[in-house]
Amino acid sequence: MSEPIKFAVNEKGYYGNFGGAYIPEMLYPNVEELRQKYLGIIGEPSFKAELDALLKDYVGRPTPLYYAKRLSEKYKTNIYLKREDLCHTGAHKVNNTLGQIILAKRLGKTRIIAETGAGQHGVATATACALMGLQCVVYMGEVDIQRQAPNVLRMKMLGAEVRAATCGSRTLKDATNEAMRDWISNPVDTYYIIGSVVGPHPYPDMVARFQSIISEEIKWQLKEKTGNEDPDYVVACVGGGSNAAGAFYHYLDNEKVTLVAAEAAGMGISTGHSAATTALGFSGVLHGSKTILMQSDDGQIVEPYSISAGLDYPGIGPLHAHLFESKRGKFFSITDEEALTSALELCRLEGIIPALETSHALACLPYLKAKANETVVINLSGRGDKDLDTYMKRLGLE
Repeated sequence: MSEPIKFAVNEKGYYGNFGGAYIPEMLYPNVEELRQKYLGIIGEPSFKAELDALLKDYVGRPTPLYYAKRLSEKYKTNIYLKREDLCHTGAHKVNNTLGQIILAKRLGKTRIIAETGAGQHGVATATACALMGLQCVVYMGEVDIQRQAPNVLRMKMLGAEVRAATCGSRTLKDATNEAMRDWISNPVDTYYIIGSVVGPHPYPDMVARFQSIISEEIKWQLKEKTGNEDPDYVVACVGGGSNAAGAFYHYLDNEKVTLVAAEAAGMGISTGHSAATTALGFSGVLHGSKTILMQSDDGQIVEPYSISAGLDYPGIGPLHAHLFESKRGKFFSITDEEALTSALELCRLEGIIPALETSHALACLPYLKAKANETVVINLSGRGDKDLDTYMKRLGLE
């Protein structure tokens, strides 16, 4: 499968105006070692064979591309759902954690740290560490620990230590800050598995490559079902944006395919309780890379808000910032209420309970106005078990 050319990262780690590696001096050796070695290691036949075997026999890939008949009838177009919710651990995150943990072992690292918002990356990291017999510490915002309690229990069952981030908004941004501090304090034996296409180069590129299996499968599955490997739209939710990067990857240079990103507008763009980065943000540096982020005029990060813990982040990955600035991607700001409505709609029409993050992508359907002869692929990035308590309360189903 060919790699993107126009929208690929350059040799300095930039996507257009965004990317790079803005890191403390103590982390330079780690990040530089990774930059110099990652492409060589992941390109080794033995690495690929080990990862491919795990993706097939452990994760359960390929995940189905499901034609959503009743949803399609409602929106008078052809809607396919890429069922990443059926991966082992319940989301796409495991595609990346398995790749990075094999890489970490080959670099001789014995201790793994991670950050998590919705908890899916934390569960996937804890799962991979249990599988490989490595120590695991997961940082999670105190607020997210409360609202994603099932995933916290899963991480602990798998042997991970869950450490609460108690500063700031006590959500994903703050968990990432704590993980970065840990890495600075333990640079020799520790490997930081970043869960999204954020952070210093080479992380955004590396995570996108591990998640590109999603669009690789979409192409041949859609060809098998329709005779055409190119949909008219690929839709995914974006916080940091790893599931979107994976779903978009093999379509980045194909401008016949419209790439649609759903951000979390929270209570509304103008309410002060939002995480709609492209609507509210501008260029700056966040967690090691230059990107678009929500910030005050003097550069202080504005606290984000979303009903979904995985989208409750004040920035987006540099690839997505480039897609937005270049107008290659179409970005929609979806409110909590729109996401909740779309989640219930999928439950009642297709018998699938989506993650709150994924529900934002589903809520783009009314805005697309796709035609009857067009094809829409929505990346169903995670399942909704972790969000049942929120759904019950907000939808009045208790």
